[in-house]
Amino acid sequence: MSSYDTELIKSCIHTEWAGHPVHFCEETDSTNLWAQRLSDEGAPHGTLCVAEFQSAGRGSRGRSWTAPEGSSVMMSLLLHPEFAADRASMLTLLMGMAVAHTVKETGLDVRIKWPNDVVVSHKKICGILTEMRLDGDRIRDVVIGLGINVNTPSFPEELSDKATSLRLEAGRDFERAPLPGRVMAHFEELYGRFLPYADLTLLREDYEDFLAGRGEPVRVLDPLGPYEGICRGIDS
Repeated sequence: MSSYDTELIKSCIHTEWAGHPVHFCEETDSTNLWAQRLSDEGAPHGTLCVAEFQSAGRGSRGRSWTAPEGSSVMMSLLLHPEFAADRASMLTLLMGMAVAHTVKETGLDVRIKWPNDVVVSHKKICGILTEMRLDGDRIRDVVIGLGINVNTPSFPEELSDKATSLRLEAGRDFERAPLPGRVMAHFEELYGRFLPYADLTLLREDYEDFLAGRGEPVRVLDPLGPYEGICRGIDS
């Protein structure tokens, strides 16, 4: 197993604020919870928590999320945004784009399945969970957690048609230490383009370049009732 520790991860982060400081541990309950605890202790905007193993990792819709030790990149980014709380959900899209750019750099054909599932060969390669805490109507903090399947050699039968990894798609192992830094670099750039309008006005074209199913028939599972149409893209 290649080395993966604080100093190595830190040496691969070349950003102004995203990923500074970086904290690494062998095991935590969940990197999101860890980042929230650090926030309560005064940790700054841009703090990054990276763990080798999560004993209580969480995915979307309350699902648990686990990964074999040494196979994935599991991390959470702490933010202290100053825009309105109703804009914070779009940060999940920014992180999806940051991961997609990072995966694209490996040479793989990557897409984003709306809203934020990063997929290769129609299979999910990254999960993202964003959690916001409020003080009244102001944002106290936002934590964006993600898990990238890097060197996972196989998945249980019930997941094999739904999940994949960089190793399975590229046919080789990857060094994990550079990946947090690449994601942070892309996120910092995207965040800078998000801030002027606090929406996707300056990011729409970038997002649509990755959008899976664009120009194709889709079925939308709307709470008011499902409907079908052609996916033309997104609005701001």
